[in-house]
Amino acid sequence: MSLVTISRDLSREVTSLRFAPPVAHLYNPLEYARAPHEAYLKAWGKAPKRTLFLGMNPGPFGMAQTGVPFGDVRMVRDWMRVEAPVGKPENEHPKRPILGFACKRSEVSGTRLWSWAKERFETPEGFFENNFVANYCPLVFVEASGRNLTPDKLPADERAPLFAACDQALRRIVETLSPRFIVGVGAFAMERAKAALPTFGGTIGTILHPSPASPKANRGWAKLAEAELAELGIPL
Repeated sequence: MSLVTISRDLSREVTSLRFAPPVAHLYNPLEYARAPHEAYLKAWGKAPKRTLFLGMNPGPFGMAQTGVPFGDVRMVRDWMRVEAPVGKPENEHPKRPILGFACKRSEVSGTRLWSWAKERFETPEGFFENNFVANYCPLVFVEASGRNLTPDKLPADERAPLFAACDQALRRIVETLSPRFIVGVGAFAMERAKAALPTFGGTIGTILHPSPASPKANRGWAKLAEAELAELGIPL
């Protein structure tokens, strides 16, 4: 099964879900940023992969803008060579505009992750030969204030159908890419992978999330992440 098919099926499922306050605005980049998202899948998602890196959900200046996980504009456009028109979510928050590849704000987490990939593997061909990056949940949850809400903070009755759809998509991604390692970028993604894939025959682990909100990540994320990958037995 193609990653594009999996993405479109997941998008249809999550679009039908409803979320109560504090969620005031819901962004689905699998829809309004479908063109660059699917360009990323087609260019760099060819199976098999040894390692699947799994994020939580889109950041406001990363995948929300470019359709690519951790997708800081410059890294997506200039390093991955992915660029395509981006539309608008149906209910856009004025403090969280979607500007696509015209976005000037940097996604720090994405800059850190993809800069590490660039430094370690030099070319996207070198990185994606054995690796792929996906997000567990495709949606962006925005509060009335403009604050970003992560999916782990949703109430249980809203998490259940969302996680069911995301779990199924993750299982299909793993079936398609046949990775030996699944690496949660942060503990949440690792725990969701373990819950969705109880019979997975490879290794499921985690690395520190590159968020600037993490003091530990701000003290040299790349070096720490490489040490954690080595502990998982993942060759670089």
